[in-house]
Amino acid sequence: MSERNKTFDPLFTPWKIRDVEIKNRIVMCPMGGTSLFGWFELGGCHFDKEAAKLFLERANNNVGLIIPGIAPLRDTFWGKWLWQNPKMFEELKDFMDEIHKTGAKLFVQLTAGMGRSWAITELVAPLHKNKITRAIVKPIIDTSHELASPSPQPSRWAHDIICPEMTKHQIEEIIEAFAKTAKLCMDAGVDGVEVHAVHEGYLLDQFAIEFFNKRTDEYGGSFENRYRFAAEVVKAIKEVCGENFPVSLRYSVESKMKGFCEGAMPGEEYEEVGRNMAESERAAKYLQDAGYDMLNADNGTYDSWYWAHPPMYMPENCNLEDVAHIKQFVDIPVVCAGRMDAEVGAKAVAEGKIDAVGVARQFLTDPEWITKLIEDRLDDIKPCICCHAGCFNFSSSKGHANTQDLTDTMGLARCALNPETMQSKKYYIKPAKKAKTVAVIGGGIGGMEAAILLAKRGHKVTLYEKTDSLGGVFVAAAAPSFKEKDRALIAWYKREITKYPIEVKLNTEITNINELDADEIIVATGAKAKNIPIKGADTAVEAVDYLLGNKTVGENVVVIGGGLTGCEIAYDLYLNGKKPTIGEMQDDLITTPGVCLANTSYLRDFFKTNGVSVHLETSLVEIGEGFVTLKDKSGDLINVATDSVILSVGYNPAPVFKKSKKVHIIGDAASVGNLRTVIWGAWDVCMKL
Repeated sequence: MSERNKTFDPLFTPWKIRDVEIKNRIVMCPMGGTSLFGWFELGGCHFDKEAAKLFLERANNNVGLIIPGIAPLRDTFWGKWLWQNPKMFEELKDFMDEIHKTGAKLFVQLTAGMGRSWAITELVAPLHKNKITRAIVKPIIDTSHELASPSPQPSRWAHDIICPEMTKHQIEEIIEAFAKTAKLCMDAGVDGVEVHAVHEGYLLDQFAIEFFNKRTDEYGGSFENRYRFAAEVVKAIKEVCGENFPVSLRYSVESKMKGFCEGAMPGEEYEEVGRNMAESERAAKYLQDAGYDMLNADNGTYDSWYWAHPPMYMPENCNLEDVAHIKQFVDIPVVCAGRMDAEVGAKAVAEGKIDAVGVARQFLTDPEWITKLIEDRLDDIKPCICCHAGCFNFSSSKGHANTQDLTDTMGLARCALNPETMQSKKYYIKPAKKAKTVAVIGGGIGGMEAAILLAKRGHKVTLYEKTDSLGGVFVAAAAPSFKEKDRALIAWYKREITKYPIEVKLNTEITNINELDADEIIVATGAKAKNIPIKGADTAVEAVDYLLGNKTVGENVVVIGGGLTGCEIAYDLYLNGKKPTIGEMQDDLITTPGVCLANTSYLRDFFKTNGVSVHLETSLVEIGEGFVTLKDKSGDLINVATDSVILSVGYNPAPVFKKSKKVHIIGDAASVGNLRTVIWGAWDVCMKL
């Protein structure tokens, strides 16, 4: 390795889990949607070739240990047990032979279930609530089984659904299924299994946490009873697979919970209602002694989901301190996950604080990132921006279950920035049948993505941008301090553009389409902020002007619009010492489907914890000098004193030319969305040219 990359040397040393040697200290952590057993599909469990392709590509790019996403022991659809599908394990055996040729190792993660954390959708929730429809759909999807929890309690996603108590017979069936499935995995050449999970508030964690577990039998009450389920699982696996077959445990050090659906902020002083550090010190040792050979660790539950799935608002390496602390109480290897930075992770490994670094979403964005790390090509690594827009976009707001479209919910582990991830049959790069001259108008993310893809396909591309730099409106979106990964993404695109024969013309506004000597024209000119017919609106600051620093604001600032952009502006204002107030017409903040609950719940919890004033179900009446007037749902007027007003009320598409046979409109110029719709939409058009 080069001088620069010696920093990362500690990551590239071998280590062992039981007798299984792992070639380096980088673990590809499990992600929903990456199961080798395609369980969340109407056809039932099957060997998932798309996931297999994903893992083989990462294995060929130097990952040490791969842990695919959860494999439910029982099919979500049709209710068949995993161990009853021998053909799937025959295919798994052939796949493991290919994985082992790369030098990588692979553990299969098996789950007891989700219980109250099952992300029941808006479509399925009404079917469960009605006894008749619940009975009708039971042969297809047994919602009562999926929701079964240690004790009756509200669903995390649909608070008006009370999850049924799991029976002892169901517990026994699950323990037996763990053992049978683990044995089939071992016989197929899998290097180990991971038990999911005393982690993130999933079923085994609900049993372990007294806040969720009110049972009075041997699986509730005392410490030993609450952790009994997890202990019996590993003992059953060891009994059939032998002591030397590695069994990892997905583990949350602390729950970071203040209450039902309420998490704790980083650095906040609070009373833990879940597993606190004192209990965790005891639990980690207890679970090790029960037979677990590794802890794959972070923090959080679905009530504090941003710890286990950190959005960009969470600090990097947010779980490292807690995981390093818990390592002192066990003798088995400990992996830490959660926005882990490679340099910080390497230092932690070198100092013996952890044994390996767990990384997840970065593998979706750039399958070659470890290879690039080794080859000292750090600038070539396409950064994950922690948006969750493709990989985990389960969304929820007040009074709603998982509001994401069911087909989208079923397609997890895709990537907003990399359409090929888990979609290789739909999105792929194929040389063009005929090389064409293509003009791309607009140098934002959509325009740059289109230009790069077209160049890769062999077209001659000219990119026109009316300003003096590339990035478009995303430059404003990336401006806040917590958007360092967004800024890195813009820098990545600017560098990537230079690798291809793309002519970039800055300070060039195209006003006459006939001036372009092009076979095809891509219009990627984005959107414009909406105007609202309110008295005083002309005195307000547009969101983009605030973000770019074009206009300054005072100490007390009212943000009109509590969508994602408005909330991020309010968050940025607070971090900069201002006093924001949010006015929003909907009954909750960030109600748009597709914005992950991990992201939205952080912002909602942050505003609640820090006393940020939020006025829901209110409309803007007037902006005056030193005040804003809002109207609530009862028609009452609310006057809010303010120094400045920022408008974040949405955008309208702003294509500079109309669509035609040779003119193609992409991104926000076609329909306002997010980076996922911008990038995937660019591929939808450019793959066909």
